[in-house]
Amino acid sequence: MKNKKSILTYILLFAGIIIVVNILSDRFFLRLDFTADKRYTLSEATKDILHSLNQTVTVTAYFSEEIPPDFSKVRRDFKETLIEYSNRSKGNVVFEFINPNKDEATEQKAMQEGINPVMINMRDKDQVKQQKAYMGAVLHYGDKKEVIPFIQPGAAMEYSLSTSIKKMTVDNKRKIGVLTGHGEASMNSMPQVMQSLSVLYDVEPVDLKDASLKLENYKTLIIVRPKDTIPDDQLMKLDQYLSLGKNIYIAMNRVDGNFQNLTGTAVSTGLEKWLEKKGVKVTPGFIVDQNCGSIMVNQQQGVMTFQSSLRFPYLPLITKFASTPATKGLNSVLLQFASPIEYTSTRNDVSFTVLASTSEKSGTENLPVSFNINRNWQEKDFPLSGLTVAGILSGKISGNLTSKIIVVSDGDFPINGEGREARQIQPDNLNFFVNAIDWLSDDTGLIDLRSKEVNSRPIDQMEAGKKAFLKYLNFLLPLLLIIGYGFFRWQQRRNLRIKRMNENYI
Repeated sequence: MKNKKSILTYILLFAGIIIVVNILSDRFFLRLDFTADKRYTLSEATKDILHSLNQTVTVTAYFSEEIPPDFSKVRRDFKETLIEYSNRSKGNVVFEFINPNKDEATEQKAMQEGINPVMINMRDKDQVKQQKAYMGAVLHYGDKKEVIPFIQPGAAMEYSLSTSIKKMTVDNKRKIGVLTGHGEASMNSMPQVMQSLSVLYDVEPVDLKDASLKLENYKTLIIVRPKDTIPDDQLMKLDQYLSLGKNIYIAMNRVDGNFQNLTGTAVSTGLEKWLEKKGVKVTPGFIVDQNCGSIMVNQQQGVMTFQSSLRFPYLPLITKFASTPATKGLNSVLLQFASPIEYTSTRNDVSFTVLASTSEKSGTENLPVSFNINRNWQEKDFPLSGLTVAGILSGKISGNLTSKIIVVSDGDFPINGEGREARQIQPDNLNFFVNAIDWLSDDTGLIDLRSKEVNSRPIDQMEAGKKAFLKYLNFLLPLLLIIGYGFFRWQQRRNLRIKRMNENYI
């Protein structure tokens, strides 16, 4: 009877402890982050933003329930992140979760707020069906509003939240200028870039012919794909701008490929000579790389015409990046008709850092070039490795103040295009561009969050030895733990029996 009471007491005590722990965990949030990239640890930039709040940020999260595990994990991670935001802001971030699928009125409200559903596959009784899923949030700060329409699994969740809050709370945005007047890509042709930059900056077109222009008001100047000649007096204005300690980002074409007549030609705007005087030489040649993108071509088979995808080495896929904030977290950037960059200066007050380079199997082709779509590429066509396609010139480039110039030898990689020719650019193309502008222009630290995402580490890409080790460890470790615990308990009981057999045992 006594034993039964003891067991009941222990059960009640254990249940009470669990209840208390649940109550405390609901009020106090603690999360230990053992991930290599600290994906669950708030950055200093986010902490600064949250500490500076003087009003309440209200987050309404629209998340569907009863969705597959990959998507429900996003909901759980988002909620845990919001709890941490609330704790760090001392209650200035409040949130609620709403299931839009519960009724039609709630679903309509979510869509009116800007949260659009996505179709996901659901398995129900051995059948696959599609269901609407909502995974977004609406933020309010005073009379300002920001929408995160969809939170992609594995995406940079902290960046989306922090930049949305920053955008609502910032009063005076820094100005960034986009050069115009020489056939450059327009702001309208780069909507993805402009949308990302507008979070922290006021982006304005800049015409160097304007006599009333005050370049000193712009933190960074952007030059994307000029086609016409830039006069010497305007290049002098760029030197004066650098002498103020300002920065310039240049994405330029030194060559141009024409898919209509399948030829490649040189591009000269005067910008290449201006850069060469500073020690940065963009050679007028085509980079070819075995690691490359593809093009769609029409092929004839009998009376049938169909499209097929062909790898095209003139579209290098860049995967080698320097360890800098501008390139942190990048996986692959697709370039179009890039050219090699060389640094030739011997000045001590200026340095050049390679930001991105080609693969181990790459090469160059000098002008003139005729594209042969059906060319059978061989190993000998890629005799070079690590050709520079992007770099940063830093130091006293012009005058006595430190300034920076980032040069990318492809002017098309950040451009969506306009009208029917518009296309989505790759995520890392966007990150590569905007990260670099943030590095040149912003000191809040948000640049570190843009590429902070859950990186896939598939086991099938591991070495065979490591894969086998993890396989047997996963299988044997639970068994070894059970056997070890059994041996420990057996040893305890054996020692107890020996003690009891001792004549002095009481």
